[in-house]
Amino acid sequence: MSSLSGADSRCKPGDTICEIRVYEQEVIIVPILLLAGFLVTLVFILLLRFCPEKVERIRLQPSQRSRRVLHGIDAPPGINVLEHESISLDMTNSYSTFNPPHTYSSKSLAVSLPHSTAQQAFKPAFNPMSQPRELPRQRLPESFNLVTALPAAFSLRSDSAVSLYRARMDNRNVVLRVLNDSADASERHSFLGFASFLAQLGPHPFLPELLGVVSLRAPLVTVVEELENRDLLGFLWRCRQAEHVDPPSEMTERRIFTMAGQVASALEFLHGKDLLHGNVRARSVLVSGEFTAKLWGMEGVFTRKNQGAPQGEEPGMKKWQAPELLVKKPASQSSDVWSFGILLYEMATLGEAPFAELADNELLQFHQRGKTLKKPSHCSHTLYSIIKSCCQWKEQERATLAEVSRRLQSGNKSASDKVLKVPEPMNIERYLEEAGYGQSNNYTVF
Repeated sequence: MSSLSGADSRCKPGDTICEIRVYEQEVIIVPILLLAGFLVTLVFILLLRFCPEKVERIRLQPSQRSRRVLHGIDAPPGINVLEHESISLDMTNSYSTFNPPHTYSSKSLAVSLPHSTAQQAFKPAFNPMSQPRELPRQRLPESFNLVTALPAAFSLRSDSAVSLYRARMDNRNVVLRVLNDSADASERHSFLGFASFLAQLGPHPFLPELLGVVSLRAPLVTVVEELENRDLLGFLWRCRQAEHVDPPSEMTERRIFTMAGQVASALEFLHGKDLLHGNVRARSVLVSGEFTAKLWGMEGVFTRKNQGAPQGEEPGMKKWQAPELLVKKPASQSSDVWSFGILLYEMATLGEAPFAELADNELLQFHQRGKTLKKPSHCSHTLYSIIKSCCQWKEQERATLAEVSRRLQSGNKSASDKVLKVPEPMNIERYLEEAGYGQSNNYTVF
């Protein structure tokens, strides 16, 4: 009534503009605010319906994140802070996954190198996609169950941006590679690019299976099959204490031939796509519960060949490197063959460090003199001859992978089934020193 009386007293009869000015708040401002609120609410509802990942990205700004920080492998020994906890890594219509194709296009992958060029300087021809392929509205299960930090005896961590977990998904054990919240845009791009690289690479029976990727909201996760016996180096060490571990771990010469043949098959698969592994050793091999060996350590392959990075100077790598790499020459397929020979030595000795009596700066002179690895105890002449054929000073004198595979297959027929035994367990501190790791005392495989 006061407004009406005010309009009557201040405005002449029929003066519409004056009346609008008097009633400005009730006629203009309030309706506009109500309309604006309605439009904002409508837009937000539409985003939730059709673009949930955009809403989640806005909601999870770094300063506003309320999601719990997942504790990684550096939790105190014996403490799994996520033991038997079901952590939901999915929200309705907010996750997408991509699954590795069962086949791959020959146009996107390089063909095998001709035999005449196998020993030449290596030129990569594999160009993976930089972003993974997303399946529309495809979702992971409602949660990964029984998430626990992946235990490790010790680690040589190369990627602090990634944490590792064990979990259950679709009634099977899996390993989760979870990108930490602190990762920057470059690390996120690399994380998804590596998953895409694995998908483009295609399946192989002796490479760990990529099961999927969570890529549309934090945390970014790569899901890989779990191999129950974990890395081969730890498995070999457990074989030294077969009576004291459950289930018992045993290594025989026949098993060495079989597992080495599986690794050689995976390595040939990579070479057939013009890819070098560059880090063939026991800790780059995973072992299933049925003692199937699968070659891993693929992130270095992706980094070097997709991003053009040079051969890394990872601690403890030199004793596995071919002589040409020690003098900074380009790597070739025969460089992987040399490292494969060192892997055979690790298997035959149940995880001893190669060239344990030498310092890193003595390796090149040792190789130049034509010396090689000593014959391990209980190592047959057949297996030792394969080791020596891989570890020849001159690249052209080394056996090819195809030849090594044939000799492994032939040797498997007459191999002994006697269990290999070493009287003492592995002293990890001594191993780190002999292998050239210095003070580094952590390593991860995935």
